[in-house]
Amino acid sequence: MTSSVAVRSYDTHWIGGQWARSDAEGAIDVENPATETVLASIPAGTAGDVRRAVAAASAAFPQWSTQPVRVRVAFLERLVAGLQARADEFADVISSEVGAPFQMARRVQVGLGLAIASSYLDIAPTFAYEKRVGNSSVVKEAAGVAACITPWNVPLLLTLQKIVPAIVAGCTVVLKPSELAPLNARLLAEVIAECDLPPGVFNVVFGAGPVVGSALASDPDVDVVSFTGSVPAGRAVARAAADTVKLVHLELGGKNASVVLDGADLELAVRATVDQMCINSGQACLQWSRLLVPRHQQEEALAMAADVAARYRVGDPTDPETDLGPLVSAGAAKRVRGYIEQGIEDGARLVAGGPERPEGLPVGHYVRPTVFGDVRDTMAIAQEEIFGPVLSVLPYDSEEEAVRIANGTPYGLHGAVWAGDTEHGVRVARRIRTGLVDVNGGPFNVLAPFGGVKQSGIGRECGPEGLDAFLATKAMQLPADAAELAGPRLQEIKS
Repeated sequence: MTSSVAVRSYDTHWIGGQWARSDAEGAIDVENPATETVLASIPAGTAGDVRRAVAAASAAFPQWSTQPVRVRVAFLERLVAGLQARADEFADVISSEVGAPFQMARRVQVGLGLAIASSYLDIAPTFAYEKRVGNSSVVKEAAGVAACITPWNVPLLLTLQKIVPAIVAGCTVVLKPSELAPLNARLLAEVIAECDLPPGVFNVVFGAGPVVGSALASDPDVDVVSFTGSVPAGRAVARAAADTVKLVHLELGGKNASVVLDGADLELAVRATVDQMCINSGQACLQWSRLLVPRHQQEEALAMAADVAARYRVGDPTDPETDLGPLVSAGAAKRVRGYIEQGIEDGARLVAGGPERPEGLPVGHYVRPTVFGDVRDTMAIAQEEIFGPVLSVLPYDSEEEAVRIANGTPYGLHGAVWAGDTEHGVRVARRIRTGLVDVNGGPFNVLAPFGGVKQSGIGRECGPEGLDAFLATKAMQLPADAAELAGPRLQEIKS
């Protein structure tokens, strides 16, 4: 399939329901990572662009936040229909700017994003926005203006994961997409423009994180910041938001462990782990990058992992036969190759892949799927998020040691446990310090909360918890049946 994305020079943001020219004098090129050619350029947004977008969102908030839920859900119905109608176009754009194979982009990047968006068609109307507690009415109200800052790796899905519950909750939104993959956000704005959404409810400002992201996080009229990205960038967002004491959601990195227990189906566990390691060319926070196996099964597991990795076809993302496309940039490929070289230097055993460029691919940011054995949990490849198709196999001698190794990184986002029976797997999963654990291949559930612990982040997305993240709680104290006093005075509480 040939990409239909033309080389375009854009100089506008989506602000207040229209394409508004940027203050920026400069532009940022958007590269196709498979061909290393420029797809388009976007404005290098400014703090002034951010201020106008936030002002538009602030002006739209009073009216939008008081709309009945059915009105906001009707917008979502139109949005889902619009996304479905242009799903192939979104997949084509994402394939071109991220490097994901088209079929993967269509099935996961777009398809799963649509499933998440559609889930709120059922969640929003049935959500408990109000409850009675004694003489108090406790209500959930829109939290305000939400700044949604999204990454490049799964751009549409992670954007929908934020803006859909925010808008359905009654918030107004300013989206800052990654400058590496912004074209899907322009297409999203085009779809939303056809959904009869009041001006200012949804806005997009393009540009670099240190400029646009920082301005959004520090703007006094922004009430909520929802950020997905790296740990250092997340810290910077939290610092920028601290002066105005905003509500901050952070979904950061992961160094996720797939733990195989004695008695588990080893072949199934290894195959699933390698597949998960390779998803999106390893550029996924959910990636299982560590495989923990009983020491007596390490050699068998390594042979299986090497065989599965060797079957992956690396190449042109427009080729239907391709399994793995390129990494997003030259810097990303250099970083991943550096980790592979570091693993070799530290004494890990290379059993598949390596730092060399894949054969027959002289152009593009390609990396070979790589598997290491004899990895110690103190090595950099076992501790640091690589964000590439690199798997470390760590042998262990007891279940206690396996749990210790799994929990022995600064992260706690995702993980897996494989056991001979599910009850055993659940017992071990309860001991793994992560926000999400798959037991014996349990599939991803868009209705379940997603997020991490430790340095993997703060807060939850998806499901009812994802909607609640954009709501503020208010308690209204109503007159008690036998109240003797009124006004701002405390009565004696009698047991």
